[in-house]
Amino acid sequence: MIKAAKVFLGLGLVALAACNSNPETTRDTSTTGTIGISVDETLQPIIESQVNAFEGIYRYANINAQYKAEGKVVDDLLDDSTRIAIVPRKLTDKEQEIFKQRKITTRYTRIAIDAVALIVNNKNQDTLLTMNQLRDIFSGKLTNWKQINPESGLRDIALVFDNNNSSTARYMRDTLMAGQPLPPSASASNSHPALIDYVAKNENAIGVIGVNWISDRDDTTSVNFLNQIKVVGISAEDNPITTDSYFQPYQAYIAQGDYPLRRFWYIISTEGRAGLGTGFAAYVASDRGQRIILKSGLVPATMPVRIVGFNNRPSKFRQE
Repeated sequence: MIKAAKVFLGLGLVALAACNSNPETTRDTSTTGTIGISVDETLQPIIESQVNAFEGIYRYANINAQYKAEGKVVDDLLDDSTRIAIVPRKLTDKEQEIFKQRKITTRYTRIAIDAVALIVNNKNQDTLLTMNQLRDIFSGKLTNWKQINPESGLRDIALVFDNNNSSTARYMRDTLMAGQPLPPSASASNSHPALIDYVAKNENAIGVIGVNWISDRDDTTSVNFLNQIKVVGISAEDNPITTDSYFQPYQAYIAQGDYPLRRFWYIISTEGRAGLGTGFAAYVASDRGQRIILKSGLVPATMPVRIVGFNNRPSKFRQE
């Protein structure tokens, strides 16, 4: 009886060890396990590609990405609903202080440089704007297209964002308006596709969108979106003399800093160890992950980019 008990005990330990050796039931590592991450919805197309590629390589890795407005993503990080957030900014001093009080270290991995694009209806002939004109539009000083071009057949400017709490809305407030509220005429759509659809159907509209939604020439969805609207060329000069002073959010112009509305993207981690989130961040910053960034039309943050010489006429999105 004692010998039999030892045999059963031994078999039980073997079975327990076998269960614990299954990557799906053990604590996550840099390449195995299941985690949830919170992602600014502006970068959804690219992060979906990154997750699919990562899970394709590491078959025991399962990353559940939730795509939300920037404000909600940061909230998820602050209330510990996630330990991995992907946003186009670093934490503010006030936000960082919360983690200091908890004795939690935040780690940043810069993964890309992108741009905020301005889009207009295909019937709109005014596709070149200066930064000063944009400031006046976003502050409510310019409210009609005729104030920009007296010969325009369009009427009141309809300013539309993807979401009032989005990173693009926050970025434009900080960049153009020193954090002041948007004008009462500004409105928000339900999603990026809805924003593009609104601009495509409304002659007077000007939309604000993350450029990666329209920059990937190999993505049929991106090409379809691009065919529905025009992309605005922007000049940082007060009184541009030629169209050579205007730049669209084309990859080379973002990389060289010619396009003025550019920003950095970060993976923020509060993991206290090398878990799956850390592994995913390392992958996105690696050569493989950065090539996905490059292909999407954005600028990789951790690998050199070869810029091929070309003129800077604002026609790179084929909107003639």
